[in-house]
Amino acid sequence: MQRTTDASAPARVAKPDLAGRINGALRRVPVRAVYLLGALPAIWLFGQAATNTLGIDPVREIEHRLGELGLQFIVGGLAITPLRRIAGINLLRFRRAIGLIAFFYVLAHLAAWIVLDMGLLWRQALADIVKRPYITIGMAGFVLLLPLALTSNNWSIRKLGGARWRMLHRLVYPAALAGGVHYLWLVKAWPAEPLLYLGGIVLLLAARVWFLRRK
Repeated sequence: MQRTTDASAPARVAKPDLAGRINGALRRVPVRAVYLLGALPAIWLFGQAATNTLGIDPVREIEHRLGELGLQFIVGGLAITPLRRIAGINLLRFRRAIGLIAFFYVLAHLAAWIVLDMGLLWRQALADIVKRPYITIGMAGFVLLLPLALTSNNWSIRKLGGARWRMLHRLVYPAALAGGVHYLWLVKAWPAEPLLYLGGIVLLLAARVWFLRRK
């Protein structure tokens, strides 16, 4: 006996999975919103500095928070590819914004050290860069990030070509490691927080190596 189908019955449509629903929502988020959200911690920090609510050593607190924010956004940028490969969540269109925000906070961290801490004593600052390993490796990380920030635009991609541009932007990997080591050496102890940052960076870079080997 043949089964008959009801032509009037509605066709079953597969429901999108969680990653698909998240990606659909993300497509409606403008990239400029990421820049606005990235600026909020700086605005909050400026407000705390203006109202003298940063504790007994506000200069050190400003330096610390700016540097940590830079490291957080660097880690966030590194997490985009593993998140897409493993969970299917696509944040690629926000990667440039996240990278530029990370560079802004790293630059602000450096500026706070030179202006607020060193008082624009350039010779003393250069001497500290040479003789203090945690400053040396932190400065190395900043130097590695500088060409990435300068070429984070469509003109540079066209000028360099996609392959060379991607090769250049792999400098973010040693820059991230330098930032993690800088934070660890800065605290001159073994608290959990710097170790978690460095461990997260190593784990994200190891995931990229694993993806390349599978490919």
